[in-house]
Amino acid sequence: MADRAITVAAWESLFRAQVSIMRALAAEFPSDVISLNEYDVLFNITRAPGRRLRLKDLNQNVLITQPSVSRLVDRLTTRGLVAKLPDPRDGRGTIVAITEEGFDLFRRVAITHMDAINRQFGDSLSEDELRTLADLCNRLRRELDQAS
Repeated sequence: MADRAITVAAWESLFRAQVSIMRALAAEFPSDVISLNEYDVLFNITRAPGRRLRLKDLNQNVLITQPSVSRLVDRLTTRGLVAKLPDPRDGRGTIVAITEEGFDLFRRVAITHMDAINRQFGDSLSEDELRTLADLCNRLRRELDQAS
């Protein structure tokens, strides 16, 4: 087990870096088109098989609360960016699918967002450092997921 002071210092460093990076990315994000939370929902749906995701699974992958996700999905549905469908495996469940219009918007915003990520984040570390960071973060996430 790691020393408590080193663990807290590492956490603080990771947290502060994340805050700084997110502020920089938010400043460049085209929020007049779509919010970061809406983008996050569309991002998660586009990564799912068939670009469809159970609402329950979507709730587990975003940083906002379940009631907020439901309201956000309703707003995206009203805008024609996603469609809500009954879950054929669970009559109580809902599938959220991205529409063609939603996917087109997502792709346009994703290109701008990826450019900002490269400038604000990728230019600061070497490719080896980025791979190491990704490996460490994925390992932390897997450990936490297994513990819960």
